[in-house]
Amino acid sequence: MEYLWWKHGVIYQIYPRSFQDSNGDGIGDLQGVIDRLDYLNDGTERSLGVDAIWFSPTFPSPMADFGYDVSDYEEVHDDFGDMATMDRLIAEAHKRGIRVILDFVPNHSSSQHPWFVESRASKESPKRDWYVWRDAKPDGSPPNNWIAAFGGPAWEWDQRTQQYYLHSFLIEQPDLNWRNPEVEARMHEVLRFWMDRGVDGFRIDVMDRVLKDPQHRDNPPQENPRIRALAQAAMQMHTYDQNWPEVIEAVRGIRRVTDAYPERMTVGEVAGTPEQIAHYYGGAALDGLHLAFNFPFTRIWDDRWIAERVRRSVDAFEAALPAGAWPNHVFGNHDVDRFSSRVNRDGRGHERARVAALMLLTLRGTPFVYYGEEIGMANTDIPEKMLQDPARFYSRGRDQERTPMQWSREDAFTTGTPWLPYGNLAVNVEQQRDDPASMLSLYRRLLWFRRRSDALRDGAYTPVDGLPTGIYAYMRLYGDDRLLTVLNFTNDPIAFELPASLHTTETLIGTHDLPAAAQSITLAGNEGRLLRLA
Repeated sequence: MEYLWWKHGVIYQIYPRSFQDSNGDGIGDLQGVIDRLDYLNDGTERSLGVDAIWFSPTFPSPMADFGYDVSDYEEVHDDFGDMATMDRLIAEAHKRGIRVILDFVPNHSSSQHPWFVESRASKESPKRDWYVWRDAKPDGSPPNNWIAAFGGPAWEWDQRTQQYYLHSFLIEQPDLNWRNPEVEARMHEVLRFWMDRGVDGFRIDVMDRVLKDPQHRDNPPQENPRIRALAQAAMQMHTYDQNWPEVIEAVRGIRRVTDAYPERMTVGEVAGTPEQIAHYYGGAALDGLHLAFNFPFTRIWDDRWIAERVRRSVDAFEAALPAGAWPNHVFGNHDVDRFSSRVNRDGRGHERARVAALMLLTLRGTPFVYYGEEIGMANTDIPEKMLQDPARFYSRGRDQERTPMQWSREDAFTTGTPWLPYGNLAVNVEQQRDDPASMLSLYRRLLWFRRRSDALRDGAYTPVDGLPTGIYAYMRLYGDDRLLTVLNFTNDPIAFELPASLHTTETLIGTHDLPAAAQSITLAGNEGRLLRLA
């Protein structure tokens, strides 16, 4: 097979503020990441074995939304270092075979970005049309009923110029106008700037909002009461400000830029049905995103951790993809509760997280691992006075899944006071590194086995029918490399016979002890196994 790092490898998300602090100010930084690169991949199976790292935003920012309000797209925030440190990080990562993905934020900038400052100066400003400005309705109200993602109207009145500007998120995050060719061209320059420095790809923030309805029609109300109860922004259907059909042309423009550089990639943050997500791949031409995030696993809570439901979501995404497109899977990120906490109602979240790891790393597609998942980090209860996330004023706060990486029982993340408090430091890298039964050891075994397995990297996905309720099983097949994953999503032991056509020869990796392969299988509660087939 032709090896493609973004397709056949494993991508590890780093939240820069929380990974490793090198200077004692309590905030993680790029030098800290450099210092920990050998943990991620030093070429030996003592390391985790990831193929790429994706950073949440590292650009200069007032930090109204912790970097997703960018004030300079072509620099590094002082908290994280400087451009020389970024260059050194890219070089050191590449020495270890680790690719580097930056978070690209094209939908909006900071209100302190020089572009917006100039745009706001007057209606005659050359940059006025770089953002979305509209007159008030005759009664002085906003141009339409759109609700911002964090709540409240998506329009802010500007007293000086007597118009509203659009902000799909915070007031401090005005939306850029991608219908202006100058804006699109300038953002393409940003991509080239970073690829010229050696960056290998981009995770594109809220790609599904970059173009909206040019008529700015009102969004219809959300009729589903369960969805309406989630947040203020969920009170309406985002028909006209999200997944607007024309957005695929902006995606194709970005793809043309990245295709001019060898082996670069894009992965977009998009939302919707499997069919809506698959649309971002570009149809039969596959000239859209290389990957569009597949988020159903990030929405799993206790009542959704059900074998049949999980299988349906995997099968639905597989069925929706255009021919030749590549899937991906992710259980956590900087915006959602940690998985082991989401499925911990009965205290067995850690057991379920082990099953989830086995599934994530054996399904067809690119796995994304959020920092700390490999040691089983959970949400951290944070006192009200220490909360940082501005989203907590509008909806669920996100600080609990952004706490410092737990390297040891000591506070090895920083010599100073961490910007957020630590979680349970008994869960740490140092303690798990030499424990063969630990979560970290499970992840390492899976990642390094995956590197050697054609079936896991590029094989077909075939679910197995006819098994008991609560069991999800699937084959991964590539030539003579034939593997079977079996997963028990329940708390109870389940015994079953494999179909006569499946003959197992070896138990390769498991969440529990490894019994000999057999046609009759008994899985303990919350147990998973990877087996070799004849």
